[in-house]
Amino acid sequence: MNDKRITVFCGHYGSGKTNVAVNYALDLKKRHENVSILDLDIVNPYFRTKDSAKELSENGIELICSSYAATNLDIPALPSEMYAPFCREDNFSVMDIGGDDRGAVALGRFAPLVEKTKDYQMLFVVNFYRPLTQTPEEALEVMREIETACSLWFSGIVNNSNVGVQTTKEYIENTFPLVQKLCEISSLPLVMTTVRADLSSQIEDSKNVFPLTLQKNVLGG
Repeated sequence: MNDKRITVFCGHYGSGKTNVAVNYALDLKKRHENVSILDLDIVNPYFRTKDSAKELSENGIELICSSYAATNLDIPALPSEMYAPFCREDNFSVMDIGGDDRGAVALGRFAPLVEKTKDYQMLFVVNFYRPLTQTPEEALEVMREIETACSLWFSGIVNNSNVGVQTTKEYIENTFPLVQKLCEISSLPLVMTTVRADLSSQIEDSKNVFPLTLQKNVLGG
């Protein structure tokens, strides 16, 4: 995987993007000295990157949280530390964005800074077992709503389809045709298929498999 200075994870509410973001930041840390994760989820206060603060700190990853979490969408002035990662060229940042177009409003505030780096990727996290993204067409509609809300465009797709701890390899592999269709109708590549670590070796098509460790209280983020 070609690491980018900025990696943005967006998706439908409950797609599991927070868990993906935390795991991705931990993976980045294996290759880069300076890694930070920005929690911009103003939609869901219950499944937050902050729940993994201890693990992130122990691994030397800077966690930057917004002060307006769980408030309304009339976003107040953002603290200066939220902008710092964009000014450090040696820093690799992961951005966890709130679900749907409502959450993407917060990302819109940062859109010019993200684009200015010219070294970013914005990934759509899809879980085909969640309501409103059970077909490629439904998922594409959510994608377009998010893009319109934040004025940034997706560059790839993350297949994070799961049913929590009950997930089996069959649950994952059954979504391969769906994500292939989503890639076709969106003209975007599949960047990774996230799989719970203990299942990752069982997936027959292991291309782009990204093993996940389930984080405390972020299963639905």
